[in-house]
Amino acid sequence: MFKRLTGTPKIEWYTAATSQLFSNGALCYANGSGAIIPADSTSGDHIGIIQRAIVAADDVYTTAGKVPVDVPNDEDEFEVDVGTGTATAAMIGNRYDLASSLTVDVSAQLKNVVTITRFISASKVVVKINAMISNLRVATT
Repeated sequence: MFKRLTGTPKIEWYTAATSQLFSNGALCYANGSGAIIPADSTSGDHIGIIQRAIVAADDVYTTAGKVPVDVPNDEDEFEVDVGTGTATAAMIGNRYDLASSLTVDVSAQLKNVVTITRFISASKVVVKINAMISNLRVATT
């Protein structure tokens, strides 16, 4: 889960793709059809962090309703779990990929979605998100 640590949240409302499950705090991106979906290890042009979970029993799951998304800027920092690899203090300043919409992969540097700004533990880091649709500082294909 991406948990905001610095900066002021900028909440915008986006349409969630139908039949798509979301975890609260998941990084998301546009699906090319006017809706958002959870990010994955291949996504690049992210919109922001969804501010609620969507489960199969929700109306939004079946009707493509609007959901709140926190749209970060270049300076905002987020605490996030390491899903793949082991974080070290030596990784501060380096860019890494996502393992999932909720975690980072500190063993991969193909997409360079996040920059580690602080080390918390082997399984938790603080990051800035590079791969935002507003700044596109990463490979998106």
